[in-house]
Amino acid sequence: MQYVFLLPGQGSQKVGMGKDLYEAFPAARDAFHAVDDAVGAALSTLAFEGPADELTRTLNAQPALLAHSAAVWAVIGSAMDGRMAAAAGHSLGEFSAYHVTGTLDLAAAARIVRRRGTLMYEQGVQRPGAMAAILGVLTASIDGLCAQASRERGLVVPANYNSEEQVVISGEVAGVERAMELAKEAGAKRCLPLPVSGAFHSPLMAPAVAGLAEAFSAETWRDPVVPVVANVNAEPIASAEQARDLLLQQLTAPVQWTRVMRTLAERHPDATFVEIGSGAVLTGLARRIAPAVRTMTVSTVADIEKFLESASQNS
Repeated sequence: MQYVFLLPGQGSQKVGMGKDLYEAFPAARDAFHAVDDAVGAALSTLAFEGPADELTRTLNAQPALLAHSAAVWAVIGSAMDGRMAAAAGHSLGEFSAYHVTGTLDLAAAARIVRRRGTLMYEQGVQRPGAMAAILGVLTASIDGLCAQASRERGLVVPANYNSEEQVVISGEVAGVERAMELAKEAGAKRCLPLPVSGAFHSPLMAPAVAGLAEAFSAETWRDPVVPVVANVNAEPIASAEQARDLLLQQLTAPVQWTRVMRTLAERHPDATFVEIGSGAVLTGLARRIAPAVRTMTVSTVADIEKFLESASQNS
């Protein structure tokens, strides 16, 4: 049995995440401590105990989610024995994917992700923006609606193509508000403003690229042991150089998650797709985009025990 690993992004965080892993597995405990040490803060305590509003802050949520995914991987990774076929992560989760595939060690990934979250938050303060989820099948393209709203009110672009019926838009507040109006006219079931601190995956994040590039240059990168399908172009990435370049582009480019999942499903139709970390958002999207693939979610101690039992039976 081959496995494709999916790593969740910001928005999947919740108070209490990973606490049972910390208490049950020394390897998971070491992973949380490694992230705490790398960022110089007790993120594990924040993840386990909250408060929720502090955990949700971009500079905390991103490394905390990385830590949870890394803790799961620390427990199950040694049982893979070459059976990992590929990986992908949604936005922040792409950094977690590069950790599990060996491109970045955990401390390096934590430092980069903490810096990324800080830069994104600071840019959101300097140039306030908004994001919104557009749900439902539209009678007009979301790209066209965003272009119209940009002309009429303010810059807005698609930020996450999550599925055929879920796209997140991002940009200036007035532009996002106008795009939501146009989407409702085009048949959107719901248009939901998102509680974020900036216009992520939009041109408003461009000033953060230089700082992130500097953070990249301070760390050691290796080629991934298996391909990581990138958010920006939905192509399998096999080199550290490509990874760095596309992760920088990802700050201002949309997450092409629908295409990512289709690429993975086409290349690995017989694999089990395993979401590791907090929540089950990507599992739900996988079932919508590629309903034929097998899926599992591995987040808790019980999930890990079930996964390891299944892996041993299908070795």
